[in-house]
Amino acid sequence: MSESASISSGIAARYATALFELAKESKDLKTLEGDIDALDAALKSSADLNALISSPVYTRADQAQAIASIAVKMGLSPLSANTLALMASKRRLFVLPHLTKIVQDKISEEKGEVTAEVTSAVKLSAAQAKSLAETLKASVGKDVKLKTAVDESLIGGLIVKLGSTMIDTSVKAKLAALQNAMKEVG
Repeated sequence: MSESASISSGIAARYATALFELAKESKDLKTLEGDIDALDAALKSSADLNALISSPVYTRADQAQAIASIAVKMGLSPLSANTLALMASKRRLFVLPHLTKIVQDKISEEKGEVTAEVTSAVKLSAAQAKSLAETLKASVGKDVKLKTAVDESLIGGLIVKLGSTMIDTSVKAKLAALQNAMKEVG
């Protein structure tokens, strides 16, 4: 890991731990989970928000004012809004993507859940997602939260990452394996 990524992760971990512990202490993890999921979705969908948190062009005051407006518009809890304001005043908003991941992991661990990253060739229906989650729950013995993504280059099938385990049943992987086998023969 590069030194700057390590520093970012360390900063994010401190803010995430403080935020998580404060929410847990006030028995408000459900609200925090909603806030973090909303922030994560906003970060993934908004190039402007990413520019705001990472660009040195914006002053502390600009970042603080913008992030406060965003927090109000998103309806974030006072705890989350205050944390964002503190991060803006310290010029630490650039670690927000790391922070959301760490807090999501801590909440999942607290709830006894594991997260499975599922990539499919087409969007999974609600029934398919539910069935997959139940199958994975039976194999790991914990509730499984699915984080889904679509990659049309898979042609068909799924790639499931659960912890350190990866299951690739995609047509793309099967074609690549077949291609390698044919190279070995000829």
